[in-house]
Parts: sequence; structure tokens; C-alpha cells
Amino acid sequence: MPLWGVEPDCNPKGACRLNSSNESAKNALFTPGFAQDPYPVYARMREEEPIAKLMFPDGQFGWMITRYEDAVDVLKDNRFIKDMTKIFGNGYQSIFTSNMLFSDPPDHRRLRGLVQQGFTPKLVESMREHIQQIADGLLDAVEGRSEMSLIDDFAFPLPIIVISEILGVPIEDQDKFRVWSNSIIGASNSEEGPQVYQHMQEFTAYLGQWFEKVRQEPGDDLISQLIMAEEAGEKLSEQEIYGVVALLIIAGHETTVNLIGNGMISLLQHPDQLRKLQEDPSLVKGAIEEMLRYNGPVEFSTSRWAGEDLEFRGHQMKRGDLVVVALDSADRDGEQFADPDLFDITRERSRHLAFGHGIHMCLGAPLARLEGEIAVNTLLRRFPNIRLREDAGELEWRPGMIVRGVKEIPLSL
Repeated sequence: MPLWGVEPDCNPKGACRLNSSNESAKNALFTPGFAQDPYPVYARMREEEPIAKLMFPDGQFGWMITRYEDAVDVLKDNRFIKDMTKIFGNGYQSIFTSNMLFSDPPDHRRLRGLVQQGFTPKLVESMREHIQQIADGLLDAVEGRSEMSLIDDFAFPLPIIVISEILGVPIEDQDKFRVWSNSIIGASNSEEGPQVYQHMQEFTAYLGQWFEKVRQEPGDDLISQLIMAEEAGEKLSEQEIYGVVALLIIAGHETTVNLIGNGMISLLQHPDQLRKLQEDPSLVKGAIEEMLRYNGPVEFSTSRWAGEDLEFRGHQMKRGDLVVVALDSADRDGEQFADPDLFDITRERSRHLAFGHGIHMCLGAPLARLEGEIAVNTLLRRFPNIRLREDAGELEWRPGMIVRGVKEIPLSL
């Protein structure tokens, strides 16, 4: 049964509309077909109830923010906290929450400061030639074939190779990372099951074994730097080093995988925009920004909680209330973006929220942008006749409430 007990009307391509104009848009949230095309539902949410109290797929009640201006204010309002232990106590802490994404100042500043030195725009730009070599090598492997699997053959291995090299973990373990990452990310809905906990334990055990190797033979990679900082004391705890590295492995490739996947779907569904980019590859920077805005790789922000009883836009929120920002909805807000449902790679640079906003804005954004630029232009240069092998409406979208992406994209070359 759908979450709200009312089945929406979904067409064969998965786009949903409400059965009656009198029904709330909330009735269509998280129902079958919603993942294929959530944007008509979001449009109604922004119009009817932009700050909505509802039940999420995991059974939690909380607030969903769907308008751009409200989203920005929530993301930078320090009354909404990220450290769940302040609300629920230390019993809820794990290695997957012991990092900058789930911390507040001053811990956030300390943790982020240790990591961001590995992701400065200048350092990332210096990796351009090497990332290009990786992209060409992956496409060399499918040269001469008539078809390819975009995610398996290209969109997944490219960023996982890059983040593995930055961190210093074995690239040959990338398939393990994919299983663990997909499982942990998918646990943001109610279908997680006991296998998720098994994968968490396997991931933790793997990291522990790798950290021991690094302590014995440190290198010049980022994990070695973090281990050395931990051993220097007062900079990083044992729990925090697990949390930071787990975050970097998972977030370090998830965003880029879905940026490439969702972006290519958007391009292939808009042949006029595809031709523009093929005729003028210099448009790629704007194209990537539009891909991020139009069908972004991160659909919802990670959880925030009201740190106190407060009022926000006339709504009374209690201490401990869950607050989630629908980033992809905010990026289709007509109050912020002209013709928001139009995919236009020449759109003037937009202040989209695909990488978040405020102190928790994704520190890997420069790397994700560069990987996206190289991936898209290289694909179009090497395979100018690239096409989807099946209707976009038939693609299976991944479950969960954080990332937005499809499981696989079959392409004709």
C-alpha cells in the first residue's frame, strides 16, 4: 500500500498525477512510479504545502522542505543540527555518523579542515590529465562493441578509481565498495533488512584491516595523512577516522555516478541539447551545472533535527523534529529558475542546491564537476551516435531517500 493510502495515477513511463484535484500532493509521495518522475508531485507540494509534516518511508515523522528559498534558509540555519547524539544520546552514534556530514561546529570545522586539503580546486584541476586517461582507458575496453552498460562500464568505475587512488585503498576492491555503498545508501528507506547491518560490519572490518596496513607503511595518500593526524592526538579519534574514510569512499563516488547517469539520460532525451554539446564541447561546464539542477544526483539532504523548539515560516517545530530538504524540488522552483522544467545547457549559471548549501556543502564538488565534464565530453567524442537502448521510462531507479539514480543504463554505441 502506498505510504498515504492513496494510489496515484501513474502512466506507463512512471510519471504520476493525483487522482483528484482535491487530493493532497502528499498522497503521491514515495508511491510506485514516483521515482521515475517526482517533479510534478514536487510542483504541487511547493504550491500546496511547501513545508509539510509527513511520514517518511522508514516510518519517521518529520518535515519536508520543497521550495528553494526555504531550503536555503534551512541549510544555513544553525538551529537545525546534524549531530543526532545531541537529541538521541550516544547510543545512536556509529562510524557512519562520526564525520563532518553529521557534526556541528566546532567538531565540523575540525573534521572538514583535515579532509578538504585533498579536494581544493587547484589540486583537483591538477588531476585533469590523469582522470582523462582513466576515462579513455575505460572506453577503450568497449571500443568496437555495439552497446555498453553506462553504469557498469563507465559511470561507476571512473569515480571509484579516482577516489580509491586519492585515499590509497586498492582499486581491485571497487566491487566490494559498490555493494557496501549501495546497501548503506539504500538503508535510507524501510526496506533495509538485516543484510545492511552485515554489509556495515564487513565495511568496518575492511577499513580496520586497511588502517593497520597504513600504520605500518604510511604513504602520501589521504588515509595516511588522516592516520598520522590521529596518532598526533587531539585531531582525530579512532571512531572519527572510520567515519571520515567511510564517508569519503561512499560519497566520493555516489554523487559522480549519478551525475553522469542522470546527466546522460537528460542529454539523450533532449536531442537538440545533445547536438549543441557535440558541436561545441566548450559548453560542457554549463551542461554539467544544468544536469545537476535539472535531475540532480542527490534528491534529499541528509537528516537535520530541530535543536530547540522553534518557529520556521510560521510552523511550530519541536526539539528533535526531523527536517529534510528536497533538493531536487528546490532546483525546479519557478521562483528561482526561469522555465524550471526546461533542460537548457546554455542556461546562465544557476545557484542550484545539488551539492547542498552552507557549511555542509559537498567538499568534493570540484572533483565531481571535473569528473562529470571529462566523462560526458569523452563519451560524446568517442561515440557520437550514442543512444538509449530502451525507453527512459523503463529504467529502474534506485530505492532510498538520498541519492537519485538508476541501477543501469543500456546504451547503443
